Amino acid sequence: PAPSGRAEAMGLSYTLAAALPLLAAALDDGLAAHAADGLAQLEHFRHRGRPAADGGDNGPARQPRSACRRDGSPTSLCDLGYCDVGLDDGWQLCGAYGPDKNTFHQESGAPVLNHTRFPDMEAMTTHAHALGLTAGWYFNNCVCADHCSSRDCYHGDALVLYEFGFDGVKLDGCSAQLDLDTWHSLIRASSRPVVIENCHWGRTLPNATWCPFHFYRTSNDIVPTYASVVANLQTVAPLAAAGLSKPGCWAYPDMLEVGTPNGAAPPLSAAESRSHFGAWCISSAPLILSHDLRDKTVSDAAWPLISNREAIVVNQAWAGASGSPFLSAQHNVSLSNAALSPARASRVRGEAPSREVSAPAWQYWSKPLRCDGSAVAVLLMNHADGAKSMPLRFADVPMLGCSKCAVRDVWGRKDLGVFDGAYVGKFLAGHDAAFLVLSRTVEAE
Repeated sequence: PAPSGRAEAMGLSYTLAAALPLLAAALDDGLAAHAADGLAQLEHFRHRGRPAADGGDNGPARQPRSACRRDGSPTSLCDLGYCDVGLDDGWQLCGAYGPDKNTFHQESGAPVLNHTRFPDMEAMTTHAHALGLTAGWYFNNCVCADHCSSRDCYHGDALVLYEFGFDGVKLDGCSAQLDLDTWHSLIRASSRPVVIENCHWGRTLPNATWCPFHFYRTSNDIVPTYASVVANLQTVAPLAAAGLSKPGCWAYPDMLEVGTPNGAAPPLSAAESRSHFGAWCISSAPLILSHDLRDKTVSDAAWPLISNREAIVVNQAWAGASGSPFLSAQHNVSLSNAALSPARASRVRGEAPSREVSAPAWQYWSKPLRCDGSAVAVLLMNHADGAKSMPLRFADVPMLGCSKCAVRDVWGRKDLGVFDGAYVGKFLAGHDAAFLVLSRTVEAE
């Protein structure tokens, strides 16, 4: 099925829609049965003037790109499943309201909107829906973070979320409205299904019996360095191993940094971008794009990677496990955030990125694609700086039901042949990853 999810673009955020059973182990409503994909927050647009919810008559999610369907018609981001847009931080009118001096809530609890920047919220969501998109909002804001934690403020936010026709909401960790059960109960009480993203930077995690949100941040904010990508990826591993990333309750190590700027410093390289996208796919993480959709050069460079349908299929698959590391080097390498620009670092919420990140020199991840073990995706990640051959024994791959397996290259979208017992990814560049699907051959069935 086509991916769908929560996204943020040009100061705008997106979210999947769903009905929310109270205190469920996962939100089993069918609308977050697959990991969320969408258009992501563009940090360099945040709070600058008045963002357009649609990006024009058709919107960036609907504009044709260079790839085509088999019938020759153009494919857009939305054709690929990146169909969700919405409003992130910066929609509020900061001030001092009522006797408690709330920063963006009236004394009644109603949020105070910046109507100069967003004159008609309902018209914005209506236009998104007319384009076949879903629209999301953002609460517990970080800009002029509010100290209001009364039920009136929760109720005021939930009421306008419903009245304006939003389909989802991102709940950040900066203001005082941190009670996810209260959010869940109020949103569930409305007649409009809404998807909830818990963005508490890995500080409010689910357990076996509690997950009142559809997906949740496992980490601090990501930045466009390979060190940050690898550090955030590692936060998913223990949750996946514990079975806490699954339909209705997805682990999310933050947005994709493919094509995003890093001030005067270099952005992620092509190899690092492949590793990043592949890691998010194989771990079932939401695929939230964050590059400037208006920049044709950047968009054209990112397009072959983010439009890889075979990678997206791996991301969307569910065969009982969300994807985990199964083999790692015994020695570590040090990955540096030193190239992170000061301007980009200043926008990080939660804890600042560590200057150095220690990670295994190489790491293998797998995700079953079929419950009978007849197909398993594998990502071979080289975290070291130099090129390295990456041998893979099929017997080491969890849930793989073949010893003589067909190997397909997801990046190249081509079959590599049938291999007996093992495969070697030769001379894989530093910070690059080989993305493979191993499957049982017809002769073995």
